[in-house]
Amino acid sequence: MHRVADAVATVVIRQPAKRNVMTAAMWRALPPLLDALAGDPAVRVLVLTGEGGTFCAGADISTLQGSAQEAQRLAVSAEEALAAFPKPTLAAVRGHCVGGGAQLAAACDLRFAEEGALFGVTPAKLGIVYPASSTRRLVSLVGPATAKYLLFSGELVDAGRALRTGLVDEVLPEGELGKRVAEFTRILASRSQLTQAAAKEFAGGRTDRDAHWAEQARGSGDTAEGVAAFLERRQPCFTWSVSTSG
Repeated sequence: MHRVADAVATVVIRQPAKRNVMTAAMWRALPPLLDALAGDPAVRVLVLTGEGGTFCAGADISTLQGSAQEAQRLAVSAEEALAAFPKPTLAAVRGHCVGGGAQLAAACDLRFAEEGALFGVTPAKLGIVYPASSTRRLVSLVGPATAKYLLFSGELVDAGRALRTGLVDEVLPEGELGKRVAEFTRILASRSQLTQAAAKEFAGGRTDRDAHWAEQARGSGDTAEGVAAFLERRQPCFTWSVSTSG
């Protein structure tokens, strides 16, 4: 399920009877949905969250009774599509964020959590080899020692520890998460998509595109608008768009 309002697309993981576990159909549906939202000029920011009081308790274990490799392939494909989304992404986490849910949260650019949220990377409980790409992404967030702690043990950690280790960026009191996410996504939507898109590429390790982004900046008008708005003490109106940049 998804909705778009005020330049923010909100994608909701929805299966509350089973703590929003991801079925094979749900994994398959995510990449084409993200493609459509990436191409929508009305969307400047994407929020991923769960229905009700849980973010996502992982993959539907019943799907592993068939081909564990196929289930993992679907999860990695969805994770990579989310990581490659060209606009800012934010995971809004309540309750359990475990297994495949943690994969999806880690693939977002930012993670805000409510007090009481629990995080876990649990393949060791199932005898599953965690994908190399997912492991590298986890290490980039929390460092090798914490990544090993999570992967070796499968233990759940609370929001406070997640914040201290870099797994989440902000922790909010109960009842405040939605307000803070709305506030922060308004800020993100008001900023230059040009700056954000280039920064996202560079932060992700793509360092060979300086010439491309310099060309984009020259033709964008965003720099001139940003400087003019600063001097005139008004809010800028940036026009460069990932969706229409070609």
